[in-house]
Amino acid sequence: MSSALIRIVIAEDQALVLGALAALLKLEDDLDVVGTAGNGKDALALCRELRPDIVLTDVEMPQMTGLELAAHLQELGLPGKVVIVTTFARSGYLRRALEAGVRGYLLKDAPAENLAAAIRVVHGGGRAIAPELALESWSAGQDPLSDRERQVLRLAGEGKTSGEIAKLVHLSEGTVRNYLSEAISKLNAGNRIEAYRMARNAGWL
Repeated sequence: MSSALIRIVIAEDQALVLGALAALLKLEDDLDVVGTAGNGKDALALCRELRPDIVLTDVEMPQMTGLELAAHLQELGLPGKVVIVTTFARSGYLRRALEAGVRGYLLKDAPAENLAAAIRVVHGGGRAIAPELALESWSAGQDPLSDRERQVLRLAGEGKTSGEIAKLVHLSEGTVRNYLSEAISKLNAGNRIEAYRMARNAGWL
């Protein structure tokens, strides 16, 4: 019987939401929540250790976003299929999620039964994408930013200086300024904070 269970790790930085998701899924006879994490980095460690079938994650989390987590799982060849559950109905996020190998993308205001159904679909090899997001995604513009530009822009948006960013990402301060300048130019923004807001609103961060 236990071998038929779909083993799930949940990554969510809001404790109340994490608890609610875990409790909801434990009501299903064929789903087993084997681990939970409050950030993407801890979730990755759990996935290495537990090798779950499904990784349920939010997009924006401390230390590592859900999209970065999905990309790492794909790079490492770990078996967990990623389902994102988020409040962010942005087509840019969906595009990047699909590029990172994400198999499911749902909104937190979806009916509860949709989540369990989506997990089963993804576990069976299918995709489960919120239909309103799928339609919007293909009409939206392409993300012009590189991964490194997104990384430094996100840190700049958190208020960090070029010097602080350089230490965090192990680059020279001049290289960080170049990445920021390139991102600002691509977005036709007036400065790094404006560029951060524009990219965030488009779902590119």
